[in-house]
Amino acid sequence: MTELTKMKLAEARDALRKGDVTSVELTEACLSAIEGADALGAFVHKTPEIALEQAKAADARIKAGDAPAMCGLPIGVKDLFCTKGVPSQAASAILEGFTPEYESTVTSQLFDAGAVMLGKLNMDEFAMGSSNENTCYGPAVNPWKRTGDDTQLTPGGSSGGSASAVAADLCLAATGTDTGGSIRQPAAFTGITGIKPTYGRCSRWGIVAYASSLDQAGPMTKDVRDAAIMLQAMCGHDPKDSTSADLPVPDFEAMLTGDIRGKTIGIPKEYRVEGMPEEISKLWDEGAKMLQDAGAKVVEISLPHTKYALPAYYVIAPAEASSNLARYDGVRYGHRAKLAQGEGINDMYEKTRAEGFGLEVQRRIMVGTYVLSAGFYDAYYNRARKVRTLIKKDFEDAFAAGVDAILAPATPSSAFGIGEMKTADPVQMYLQDVFTVTLNLAGLPGVAVPTGLDSKGLPLGLQLIGRPWEEGDLLNTAYALEQAAGFVAKPAKWW
Repeated sequence: MTELTKMKLAEARDALRKGDVTSVELTEACLSAIEGADALGAFVHKTPEIALEQAKAADARIKAGDAPAMCGLPIGVKDLFCTKGVPSQAASAILEGFTPEYESTVTSQLFDAGAVMLGKLNMDEFAMGSSNENTCYGPAVNPWKRTGDDTQLTPGGSSGGSASAVAADLCLAATGTDTGGSIRQPAAFTGITGIKPTYGRCSRWGIVAYASSLDQAGPMTKDVRDAAIMLQAMCGHDPKDSTSADLPVPDFEAMLTGDIRGKTIGIPKEYRVEGMPEEISKLWDEGAKMLQDAGAKVVEISLPHTKYALPAYYVIAPAEASSNLARYDGVRYGHRAKLAQGEGINDMYEKTRAEGFGLEVQRRIMVGTYVLSAGFYDAYYNRARKVRTLIKKDFEDAFAAGVDAILAPATPSSAFGIGEMKTADPVQMYLQDVFTVTLNLAGLPGVAVPTGLDSKGLPLGLQLIGRPWEEGDLLNTAYALEQAAGFVAKPAKWW
């Protein structure tokens, strides 16, 4: 049965259509794997009844010859996506007991395509974090371990549960969201593929908001082909989301030829940050060589405003978060604090938020409220917005000069131990996003591809950054990199 869970989406799709396996069998194998993997903390709300019901319906569709690409394939859903009748907590105590009566557009499209939901996945609270330690469920754990070391490692964040579940073969793929790297960083930490599409490519409706101008949903899968298959099912115009792009969705899988001859790949010199580990630098050089050998032209480029990206991001994202999270007050849904005799509505707001929000969320709300306050709005928020425009223009200039994609590291290190950053300055944790936030500020697509192992036996990934709305071309370049790298390593089972 465990062999079934190791299948990729494309393999399982073909096997289902040939009749070699049923969706029910595939789903039961995944449910069995999930039951034996509580030590990973990946699945936080299991939905076996829903899964088996959806699997039976998928088998009937396949038998009738009505089988979209995702039909019958078991996936996990990040706890940030609202799912009808299933707890959707965004890993926060303040949303305890919240069970939506509606379905997010992305999950709705996946279910319409026949996907099977195994359950909801762990994450950093409200998607704020890079280690999946800021969560009311307890941390998700990376299935990988350092060679000869039993230390439990972070799977990255905020989509840590999604990354852990896919890497450990508990599900065939999972949904993630990316506000500053929350798909790409965990994908790199766990040796899987993750793509953040162009802002507006996937609807944000029904996804609990963190920073509305940065958030974007995307798939986390076992390889690039699977990412193309799942992304196509997730994309599409949604009139319920005013930022959703009314553009046709191409057949991303059909664009995977692996032929990148004549393409120009940019290497941004500003990404060679001080203190970058030698292993990351070497992997980056090797990745450039792989693309060159595949027929691409590699050129050095400059993205001069890169150094301002992190400060700008950590002004804009908390500002939007403080606005979005103001709705959680204990009045309509979720957690409500108990009041003492004589306490009023303001006391209820304060107590509810103090009890319901974790420390990192409180920190970001306070930063966001500060930068939006009178006297500081122009000094911080407006200035950050201007920097964001300059960062976007850097990319536009590079693409206008003929660059087709940009190659960069996905993370500044391999996975670190759970708790290892606990005593560090919060900025040290924020530096995990150093290579990823620029894309969110510019609204560009980016894909993380596993390309090697470090000296401790942990996966390392590279990311490719593409032109807006050209995810198909970007995935094809990622496919060429994946084929050249030949990464097939899997974590040794310990859970």
